[in-house]
Amino acid sequence: MTLATALLYLLALGVCAAISICVYLVVTSPPKRVRTAHGLTLRSSKQDVSLPLPDIADNASVTLSVVVPAYNEEERLPLMLDETVGFLDQRKKSQPDFTYEILVVDDGSRDRTSEMALEYAKKHENEHIRVLTLAANRGKGGAVAEGMLRARGERLLFADADGATKFADIEGLESELAKLSSDGLGVVVGSRAHMVRTDAVVKRSAIRNFLMHSFHQLLYVLGVREIKDTQCGFKLFTRSAARSIFRNVHVEGWIFDVEVLLIAMHCGIPIGEVPVTWHEIDGSKVSLLRDSIRMALDLFTIRLNYLLGVWAIDLAATSKQQ
Repeated sequence: MTLATALLYLLALGVCAAISICVYLVVTSPPKRVRTAHGLTLRSSKQDVSLPLPDIADNASVTLSVVVPAYNEEERLPLMLDETVGFLDQRKKSQPDFTYEILVVDDGSRDRTSEMALEYAKKHENEHIRVLTLAANRGKGGAVAEGMLRARGERLLFADADGATKFADIEGLESELAKLSSDGLGVVVGSRAHMVRTDAVVKRSAIRNFLMHSFHQLLYVLGVREIKDTQCGFKLFTRSAARSIFRNVHVEGWIFDVEVLLIAMHCGIPIGEVPVTWHEIDGSKVSLLRDSIRMALDLFTIRLNYLLGVWAIDLAATSKQQ
């Protein structure tokens, strides 16, 4: 084979690879989320009718919003609400100016998640609990994004409905956020990285630990190295940071956290990471093998789209008046 033939052969391979990547991105990449009020219903226990939908562009009207994505969480949600409400009400007693809302985002559940949350609020006479119901299942990322874009807080926390993270650990996140936030921008990630050698992780199944370590290695290879635990469902945002980030997200599945952090990095938003107390809760909605494969493919898609400039951050969408 002559040198010219070899070069032509390599060129042909390069062209085929480029075409394959383009086809892959066209087929697998979700479009940027389109904001719409269609299919969203916001209710509280005090009113039978739907409430007007707030917007992240509005000025904050409460100190803290807790966004809780929930899919078929009728059984696990009450325990999480007990802990969360107990902590926040205690803070309210010691800090009279502190106000909060808990926004349960029912992601198209097939059980009574929405009704249970409203009944809980009515039973406990808690006017701070609101329920945003999505007509169809969007995925955890979609539920979190909808909740963030409809929250009213100066600070916005999203917390998993299973209550796996000790809610009082929010104090550590708030302390870190106060230190690092610049121009009203900041994100703090709850982290379980310090637990890798504890019984909570060591005693899990070998396949679960293998998939966890493989995922972390894939993140490292693809350039996501600053954050040790991207997937913990306990993250705190300033309002401006949430506005900048969640108006730009594409991904609605389990891997959405990675895109959230990539957008924050692109926008120059300071990111902190704080250890939290975490324990595994029965009843996980994750299918170990299927969702692990899906997450790996989605991670590759996210990184490739940003590296190639297919997805761009719309800086106009970060302005308050947009």
